[in-house]
Order: sequence, then C-alpha cells, then structure tokens
Amino acid sequence: MGKTANKQMICEVLMEHAAQDKSIVALCSDSRGSGSFTPFAETYPGQFVETGIAEQNLVSIAAGLAKCGKKSYAVSPACFLSTRSYEQCKVDVAYSNTNVKLIGISGGVSYGALGMSHHSAQDIAAMSAIPNMRVYIPSDAYQTKDLTEALLEDEKPAYIRVGRNAVDSVYEEGQVPFVMDQATVVTEGEDAAIIACGEMVKPAKDAAELLALEGIHVTVIDMYCVKPLDQETVIKAASKVKGIVTVEEHAPFGGLGSMVSQVVAANCPKKVLNMSLPDAPVITGTSREVFDYYGLNAKGIADKVREVIA
Repeated sequence: MGKTANKQMICEVLMEHAAQDKSIVALCSDSRGSGSFTPFAETYPGQFVETGIAEQNLVSIAAGLAKCGKKSYAVSPACFLSTRSYEQCKVDVAYSNTNVKLIGISGGVSYGALGMSHHSAQDIAAMSAIPNMRVYIPSDAYQTKDLTEALLEDEKPAYIRVGRNAVDSVYEEGQVPFVMDQATVVTEGEDAAIIACGEMVKPAKDAAELLALEGIHVTVIDMYCVKPLDQETVIKAASKVKGIVTVEEHAPFGGLGSMVSQVVAANCPKKVLNMSLPDAPVITGTSREVFDYYGLNAKGIADKVREVIA
C-alpha cells in the first residue's frame, strides 16, 4: 500500500464489511467527498444517509438508527462535529449509550488555510470530557484499519479523529502491534519518553532516530487510545526515564499532555513537557507548514527531549 489517508481506510474497511453486514450505515453532513465516503454512498445507497450541512441532525439521526439496531458511522469535519453537535454527542450518543462511531475528519489543522473556524484544536479535551465517550486518534492507515475492525466488534460510543491527507506510515503492513485500548510502544529507551498521538507519532519516531545518533535512547509511545488512556504503559515508561515529552496536534489545555501529566504526577513524578499548538489562533498554511512553524517536527521534538533530560 502507498500513502493512504486514514479516512479513506475507514471507508474501505466499512465497505468490505457492509457487503455482508447490512446493519452498517454511514451518514455524512455534505461531507462524503471530503470524508472519502463517496464510494460507500455509490456502492451501498441503501446504507447511506446524507443530512446536508446539519451536523446536529447528523448525530441525532445516527443515534436513532443505532437504537433501531444499526451500526452508525457519522462522518463530518472534526471542527464541526465536536462543537456544533456537542450536545447531541453528549446526550444522544454518550448518555444514551448508542452504537454510534463519530468520525471526525480533517482534524487538527488539516484544513490549513481555512483558519481557526475550520481547525479542531479543542476536540480531544471536549470529547474526552464526555462520560462514556471514547476518543481515538490513529497514527497511520495500517493502525486505522485495525482500529476500525475492532470498533465494528463493539456497541459502545466512540469519537475517532483523523486527518485530511495521506500520511507517512509508522508501521509496516501486517506488522501493527495493535491491541484495543493499549498504547503501542514504537521504540524503547531509558533516557526519555515521547508520548504522541495521531500525525505526531511519525515525527516522534523520526526524532528518536535522530537522538539515537547522539547516544540518546528514547521510548516512543503511540497513544492512539487517548481515552481510555493507557495509564499502565505511561507509568511503566515514566518509571525508567529522566523526563517525558508529549506531542499533540491540539491546544495546550485538556489534551494528551494534560492527561499524561495527571497520571505521571499521581504515580511516578517526573518532568513532563507538552508540545502542542499554541493558545492562540494558529497560522494558516498546510499541515506541514504549520507543524514546522511551531516545531512539531522531528527536529523540534528532539530539541525538546534534550531540554527535558538536561
């Protein structure tokens, strides 16, 4: 497989299963094209619902279908799904415990030049704060495939945030050490730990390779399961390193860094430095340009690791 967008992989997995499982339904809010779900809509029109630009209706309809025995996948830009329909996500999906998987596409700064209105830098904090809502941010298409397969096997609510564009692979095809709700240890080292999620895992892995050339050995953890956070893996890593760096495509409050800091402070206090987007409107540009500007790249992460162990 070449570079594949995570959202495309979700569609491919659902299409593969929808042929036999007629309970699978996909819903879009005028987002079938941007969500890579046009093939699903064309192949299974009887299992597809288009609500138009009405994200609140999207979530409520998905919840209603779930109560009728359907496996609902609501696909919409993360910036709108996690804000405009927040009450519906809280009440109709989580509180009502419906089998709805909320697919937040083009998450983080994927929409680039469209600016703050289209960035979703608060969704980890917002969705994680909802009781009974799980939050997943897969790092590449291979992990996304395994996650989507696993989510088909349960009936619990979940929010899955994926980016807009194809991403570099973190893993090899058929060699993803995936365990549901358990973080993946990408590399092992005893000088520092980098805990990242989503598109930040690849630059974290690259940073570890740069640091290894200097004799600095780093544990890299792919925390795709932001909620429930794999506390055991965090504690185990923290107990053997000098410091921890968290990396996320999110605002500095209430996200991965905040969660990791809570766990580390309560169990094995170590210095934790959080790398994130700023507490300010983010500059406009492509994802890569934004990441580079704020140091969310291999070099920037390596610099932060040197700081935490200094």
